[in-house]
Amino acid sequence: MTGTLARVEKINPFVSFLNFFRGVAVAFAKGDFFVKLSVLIMGAGYFRRKQIIKGILVTLFQVVIILFAITFAAHYIERLPTLGTVEFETVFNPATMRNEVNDFDHSFLILLFGISSIIVLLAAFFIYLRNIINVHALQVKAEKGEHIPTFIEDVKSAGDKRFHITLLSLPCLGVVIFTIIPLTVLIAVAFTSYDQHHMPPASLFTWVGLSNFRELFGGGAVGANFGYAFGRVLSWTLIWAFLATFSNFFLGMFLASFINNDKTKLKRMWRTIFVVTIAVPQFVTLLVIRSLFAQTGFVNFFASDIGLTQWLIDIGLVPQHLTFIPFFNHPMWARAMIVLTNIWIGVPFTMLIATGVLMNIPKDLYESARIDGASPFKQFIYITMPYMLFVTAPFLVTQVIHNFNNFNVIFLLTNDVYRTTDLAMSRANANEVDLLVTWLYRLTQDQWNYRMASTIGIMVFIVCAIITLVAFNVIINRNKEDKFQL
Repeated sequence: MTGTLARVEKINPFVSFLNFFRGVAVAFAKGDFFVKLSVLIMGAGYFRRKQIIKGILVTLFQVVIILFAITFAAHYIERLPTLGTVEFETVFNPATMRNEVNDFDHSFLILLFGISSIIVLLAAFFIYLRNIINVHALQVKAEKGEHIPTFIEDVKSAGDKRFHITLLSLPCLGVVIFTIIPLTVLIAVAFTSYDQHHMPPASLFTWVGLSNFRELFGGGAVGANFGYAFGRVLSWTLIWAFLATFSNFFLGMFLASFINNDKTKLKRMWRTIFVVTIAVPQFVTLLVIRSLFAQTGFVNFFASDIGLTQWLIDIGLVPQHLTFIPFFNHPMWARAMIVLTNIWIGVPFTMLIATGVLMNIPKDLYESARIDGASPFKQFIYITMPYMLFVTAPFLVTQVIHNFNNFNVIFLLTNDVYRTTDLAMSRANANEVDLLVTWLYRLTQDQWNYRMASTIGIMVFIVCAIITLVAFNVIINRNKEDKFQL
């Protein structure tokens, strides 16, 4: 029963959270006077057990946190509910005969430092509670007559028995500073009016609740444009993520199968040719393709000279008013070019992965299939394909998420080239070839519309989280590893 409870605690973070507070309550209730005094002076319990240096350090920590809360955190946390009320202005000072800036509020700094202060104080609070448990543990050791470790022994333990905790301390601190705090601020901005009309320090922004989400889904007069654009951009992003992932996967797998076929000659040469494309930096390839297929690029000149452009106009694939092939100027052509370009830069990489998997498929499976009369096509369908999907399923999920946020391909191919003719899309600062991530980027860099960009960022996270959870649950539930065991 105890083992079952332990497993439940490891699986359920909420149970661990409750057990932590239960442990604090038990430590305080059963602790002696010095354990209870640790609630006021964190080092009291350590002083009682003659851990003087440790007691001084935790007491200094307590003093630093109190000073931080009083001199810094309180100033921003108390302004967090309003995000500031005093606007920036210059006031003429008759004494100095100069225009002086008033003591104004900066909404973004209030948001950033307010949230950061709350996270720091919450972390300090949990350290404070953990300290009560620790000093009670020392009391229990003393009552049992066990050895109380000295400060030097604790330091040695940090590099020996508890080295895993020491090793993870800096990464965890980095996650808090560079991931948790920025993400929390990003989420908070989505509930504010932070845009080009409310740019600190010139003006303040404030909390607006869920109005940004209502606008994104079509609420209000302005929201009609954003709702329309969001639906179209999200649809194209999902289609793109599917096409970009599975076109590369299947073409890479077919290419690897052909190269690894026993009848293929000069296998090393073919692999080298495709691997060379990986060696070229992706952004270089994208910019070269963009130049070649530009309105005045080489491909358009060549197509015009051989009559291909006029033929495409005659059959209706190119609009009548154009004199060039709109590779990156027309929605249909641009999307097709984006997918084809992604195949060019992505298939060789997938081919290498598929090659490694194909070389590890047991040959006995193919020999048994040939004995049973299976054709090469059936061997591919019933052996190669299932094995590839089984081994590479997690890779496919990560590739879908990667392509969902594939900024480089879309942006480098179409930025300052593609122009939408859809007025509603234009008003939302989006276009037909945008992914959610490129739309988000354009909103921040071109329009300074941070509130809507943050709202879209949250939606990107939600969609990616849903895709990942559903995909990995399907993979886990359909784990058929035993079918590939001989």
